[in-house]
Amino acid sequence: MKLKCCDNKKYDKDLDLIIELLKTMADENRLKILCLLKTGERCVCDIWQDLDIPQNLASHHLKILKNSGLINSHKMGLKVIYFINKKSLNNFKILLDNFLQNGKR
Repeated sequence: MKLKCCDNKKYDKDLDLIIELLKTMADENRLKILCLLKTGERCVCDIWQDLDIPQNLASHHLKILKNSGLINSHKMGLKVIYFINKKSLNNFKILLDNFLQNGKR
C-alpha cells in the first residue's frame, strides 16, 4: 500500500536521505561523539579516551559521521580536529520535522 503523504518522487528522495542519516545516528558511539562535539571541537585522541573505546573504533565512527556530512574536520598540526556541521545537522532537523509534521517542504 502506497501512503498518500509519500506518493511522489521528491518524498522518495527525502525519505532515502532521512533513512540514511537515521541509520548513521542509530549507533550509540556515534551519538556519544555528536554529544561530545556539541561542546566544541575535539581531536580523535580526546574522543576515544572520553568514550573509553579503542582509537581505531573512534576513527571508524568519525569517518562514518563525516561521510554523512554530520561532522567536518580540519588539520591542526599533526592532529585532525572534528566539529559538528551545524548547517547539515540543521537541514536534517528541518527535513525530518517537515516530513513528520505535515509532509511539506
